[in-house]
Amino acid sequence: MADTKSGRYASSSSSSSVMPLVQGPANLECKDFQEYLRTRQTPETLEKLYNYPPICLAVFRELPELARQFIIRILFVDQPVPQAVVTSWGAQRFAKEQTNATSCLTALNVWRVTAIPGGLSAWELSPTFKKSVRQVLLGGGKPWPMTNTLEKDSKPRDIAFLDSYAMSRWRCVLHYMVGTGNRNGTDAEAISPDAVRILLHANLMKRDERDGITITRQGFQFLLLDTRAQVWHFMLQYLDTCEERGISLPECLSMLFQLSFSTLGRDYSSEGMNNQMLTFLQHLREFGLVFQRKRKEGRFYPTRLALNVTSKEVATTMTVSEEEAMQDSGYIVVETNYRVYAYTDSPLQVAVLGLFTELLYRFPNLVVGVLTRDSVRQALRGGITAEQIVSYLQQYAHPNMKLVESAIQSKSCLPPTVVDQIKLWELERNRFTYTEGVVYNQFLSQNDFVTLRDYAQSIHVLVWQNERTRTMVVQKHGHDDVKRYWRKYSKGCG
Repeated sequence: MADTKSGRYASSSSSSSVMPLVQGPANLECKDFQEYLRTRQTPETLEKLYNYPPICLAVFRELPELARQFIIRILFVDQPVPQAVVTSWGAQRFAKEQTNATSCLTALNVWRVTAIPGGLSAWELSPTFKKSVRQVLLGGGKPWPMTNTLEKDSKPRDIAFLDSYAMSRWRCVLHYMVGTGNRNGTDAEAISPDAVRILLHANLMKRDERDGITITRQGFQFLLLDTRAQVWHFMLQYLDTCEERGISLPECLSMLFQLSFSTLGRDYSSEGMNNQMLTFLQHLREFGLVFQRKRKEGRFYPTRLALNVTSKEVATTMTVSEEEAMQDSGYIVVETNYRVYAYTDSPLQVAVLGLFTELLYRFPNLVVGVLTRDSVRQALRGGITAEQIVSYLQQYAHPNMKLVESAIQSKSCLPPTVVDQIKLWELERNRFTYTEGVVYNQFLSQNDFVTLRDYAQSIHVLVWQNERTRTMVVQKHGHDDVKRYWRKYSKGCG
């Protein structure tokens, strides 16, 4: 008989041996609002969330256009609508888009399949979702607590101040991650234990016995995201810890979306909020999503981070100084000799650049580095991909490089030799294809081995085989079929 052993195996086009799999680094999963609801929330939880009109409005806003049309057409219909009728609303050439829309609405539990007289299948909107969306569109219901009337602020804050405050608070978190921030909590630039707890929960940082708290592979990838994506991912991790904090998840999501629908530069009231929401407000204050002078003050100002956090596209742009605008629009020059010049004095931008370059010189407003095989491979080991490095360099390329790109009609503003070499350095690490499988060996006869190997090959689950040693590896999902066939074959031979 054959001996089997489960495990993970790696195969290469230049090798015919079986090797144990070394688990690769986990990539950062950045989910949008729909993916968050589909993958992390049960249908029962979704029903609870749909009791809050701001959440339903956010769900409706993020739906595909065709899905929004379906909802509007059946929102005021008090009986199920046959699926054939809904299908007839779209032209045949848009069948794929219609399928995607119906699948999205079903996955989010916005509507469900029900039977109508005659045995036909029909779509019926969730009563909770329908009620909340009607309330959002037509008005009514309880007013949002933050919309309570306030006296005129004697010291109002303008948009420029709110933008500066929001970015300074958010950069405190990023500086902490790259090790350039205060980790002792001795000044205003330090972040609180709550923020550190979220970074650890999200696996963006980890505790090391020798180095203390250090950044992880996912943390490296997190730093390369744009600010809106960073804040959204951070808030999703915060929402995962709501129940542990004794805070209601639906109320937190509802308030987060209320802030996203607010007006920038306007002050709002916190008088009608319960203790849980006041605690949530203080956390948002620390992350830079709202500004509040004092903890007990009854007014606060939402910042642009709060307005942009739940949108797929950044609806508004920060008001920044001329120097910051230059750095954000482009401050990196890359030469064909792999030299990188960064016109910046921001410790954060220098630290991010140092993730994949070897820094050579540093001047008051200029940093010089070089892309080397070792520096890029170190970034690759940290979980950063070659595509992310190239994308970062392109995103922050100096305007003069983009002018050259336009003049020579190139597809990229970066030198092709640099782009190709970065990708080649990544390919050096991707020579193996990993497959989880089961090894079969110790066959009593060559005929037994050939018979089982041919069967595994016929059902397309054979990964590797060596006829001389009578050893074969099959995919894990095909192991049960191969095992059943072997038992049947063994009984027949017996």
